[in-house]
Amino acid sequence: MIRHSRDVEEGTLLTASVPAQDKSVGLRVAAAARGGSDESSTGLLHNMKVTFYFALWYALNVIYNILNKKVLNVLPAPLSVGALQLGVGALYVTTLWTLRIRASPSLTSEGKSAVTKVGIYHSLGQQLSMLSLGAGPVSFTHIVKALEPFFSAMVSGLVFGKWMKPQVYATLIPVVGGVGYACLKERSFSWLAFNTAMGSNVAFALRAVMSKQAMMGYIGENITSENLFGLVSVIAFCLSIPMALLGEGFSFVGLWNKALLADADTSPMLLARSLVVSGLFHYLNNEVMYLALGNVHPVTLAVGNTMKRVFIMVASVLVFQNPVSVQAGIGSAVGISGVLLYSLTKQYYEKLEA
Repeated sequence: MIRHSRDVEEGTLLTASVPAQDKSVGLRVAAAARGGSDESSTGLLHNMKVTFYFALWYALNVIYNILNKKVLNVLPAPLSVGALQLGVGALYVTTLWTLRIRASPSLTSEGKSAVTKVGIYHSLGQQLSMLSLGAGPVSFTHIVKALEPFFSAMVSGLVFGKWMKPQVYATLIPVVGGVGYACLKERSFSWLAFNTAMGSNVAFALRAVMSKQAMMGYIGENITSENLFGLVSVIAFCLSIPMALLGEGFSFVGLWNKALLADADTSPMLLARSLVVSGLFHYLNNEVMYLALGNVHPVTLAVGNTMKRVFIMVASVLVFQNPVSVQAGIGSAVGISGVLLYSLTKQYYEKLEA
């Protein structure tokens, strides 16, 4: 008993004699452990937020594409319809700013230049997409637009001067190859639909990369992801008006009247409402896309965009009964597998560099 109590006393004395420096090391280790837990929790919340943005974006975009194709089937004036949809978005966001539901943004001179460039790319991308959708089935347009990651990867590297590992870029090969195979001998192939969809890929890649660059710097007050897209929409609408007038002139009025005469159940109010609703969904799905872009790399957004197109293709086949060949299905499956491979490879090398 005496020996045991002495051991206890010695242990107490030894513990008491531990240097303060060693104690501080222990405290730092404990703090680091807590910090690691906090970082893990923050990372989980961030991933959940990004997943929510992507899921909401997919849902809104599927609805928009179905509504948009229905409008174009009745009113085959893609440039005018595209301009009106941009106008609905511009009206929506300016109303939010005017009523102070959302804080209105103000831009620096550099910010005005940056946002104008993004507005040009957004307007071009929208109008080229509308031309493609008007010239062919929704499924075909979105098969071609699945090539967007390739363009985003190139533009992102050139603009930011930071390139990813070659292995990451290599994973884009099955994406590009799968889409190419899907389009080869496609029964609903249209050169107009193909070329305009490719043009929209370039425009939207530039839009995403330049938008991300604007988000990373100071370009003004109250420049959130939502407000940035709002400003881009206003500029894009202004630019789309001359495009519509030059491309379709005043034939829109004749097409409008023809659409009303072709179906007795179609009234001017019903057609106008369809345009407004499609325009609102166009704006909302892109605003959510900007929220996603604020949290991910532009190439990751483009890859997510490719995944989204599978849902659009399936929805269009179900709604419009457009035939999709076995070859198109195989090519799409290869492309989607490439998207998954890209995501896993990029994540792997990011962990190595961390």
